[in-house]
Amino acid sequence: MLMRTDPFREMDRIVQQMSGTYGTWSKPSVMPMDAYREGDDYVIAFDLPGVSADAIDVDVERNMLTVKAERRPVAKADTVKVELSERPLGVFSRQIVLADSLDTERIHADYDAGVLTLRIPIAERAKPRKIAIRADATHRQIST
Repeated sequence: MLMRTDPFREMDRIVQQMSGTYGTWSKPSVMPMDAYREGDDYVIAFDLPGVSADAIDVDVERNMLTVKAERRPVAKADTVKVELSERPLGVFSRQIVLADSLDTERIHADYDAGVLTLRIPIAERAKPRKIAIRADATHRQIST
């Protein structure tokens, strides 16, 4: 139902984690995701803990789905001294090519407990269907 467009993206994510560099608008970090089919919907779930809903942007153009999010630093008072900071800040992005069998006009997005869940219905034209066979009464069997 979906096709990966950049096979080296996972390697970039691992390098960013190891080096401590975070995503920028010009080179965003990758966000982890799961994708599965549930009934007549295709479901994609993105992990975005600590990201506010207003900092998430979901776009679809033709069959290209783009999700961008930004985890912003928490405003800290001058008296706060950060002892440890392991949670990445910055920009996260993911682009996914959706199959033509999905109905991109009816995508639903929910955000709960740091997980963005997109539900994309399977298009009616892509669902299996039974084809009725007509028996035409005008045809007659020829016997010899």
